Amino acid sequence: MIPINLLPHRAARRKAQQQRFFVLTGMTVGLAATIVLAVHTFFATRIENQVERNKYLESEIVLLDKQIDEIRKLKEQTQALLARKRVVETLQTNRTETVRLLDQLVRQLPDGIYLKSVKQTGQRVTVIGYTASNARVSTLMRNFEASPWLESPTLVEIKAVLVDNAPTNEFNLDIAISRPKEQSASSPKPGAPTAVPAAPKT
Repeated sequence: MIPINLLPHRAARRKAQQQRFFVLTGMTVGLAATIVLAVHTFFATRIENQVERNKYLESEIVLLDKQIDEIRKLKEQTQALLARKRVVETLQTNRTETVRLLDQLVRQLPDGIYLKSVKQTGQRVTVIGYTASNARVSTLMRNFEASPWLESPTLVEIKAVLVDNAPTNEFNLDIAISRPKEQSASSPKPGAPTAVPAAPKT
């Protein structure tokens, strides 16, 4: 039996076109969905990788901050130790200078002079004492000038006073402390008069 197409020719072609349209539309939608899914997967993977990288960087930054803080603490401890070392060195130097100053005062003190007070301010020393003779003050100043550790003695004041109801003279001297590099403490300065040794006190 021969099949007979009862539909009109145009209707059949229109139906075929519609079918092709639906097929093409479905393929396009499927391709677009595949592309969108691929792009989404690509960027999602990139974002996930970047998130992991950011987490790693954040952990490294935290570790680096801890190391920086430890280094800062070590620097502070080092500075504190250096400051203590400088203080100890300064105290040692000051103690040495004080001992040397007192030694020089005793060495250069002529007989007949008695010290009332000695005050050091930086590299200057103020000496106050008593003497019955102004000439002995001049001798004391020459002795100070001859010392390698003392220089520039200046008579600030000398006045008559009573000590234990006895008349005497009170003098005030200002002296500079020097630090010779090559001279020993016992060698006199060139051209300076020889120091008068202190007589033993009885």
